[in-house]
Amino acid sequence: MNPNPNDRRDQPQREQQQQQSSEGQQQQEAASGASQQYGEGNYQATRDYDRGVKEHMQTHDVEREARDAAPRSDAEEKEMEDAEAEGRSRARGPDDDMPEDGAPEDPGEDVK
Repeated sequence: MNPNPNDRRDQPQREQQQQQSSEGQQQQEAASGASQQYGEGNYQATRDYDRGVKEHMQTHDVEREARDAAPRSDAEEKEMEDAEAEGRSRARGPDDDMPEDGAPEDPGEDVK
């Protein structure tokens, strides 16, 4: 007797395999956030951020907030500048590990 691919005896096993595959895919999507993001960004988060900024600009005195955030002394101004310089020193910029053409350097290449 030739095995029939449509034999009903194999159907429960195939259904179980399909269900497991589907569950695995759903778990991967949940773990990666794929079901919540589209393309390269999270559009809902961007809309929420934009909405929050717009609301803040309309309901707060932004000029006063800027004045309140300004340094109150020369020592505080220096402290803020030092903190900014430290942050910038840790940030990667266009000059860090990138040659002029923008392509990453070959780690095996001797740079002189």
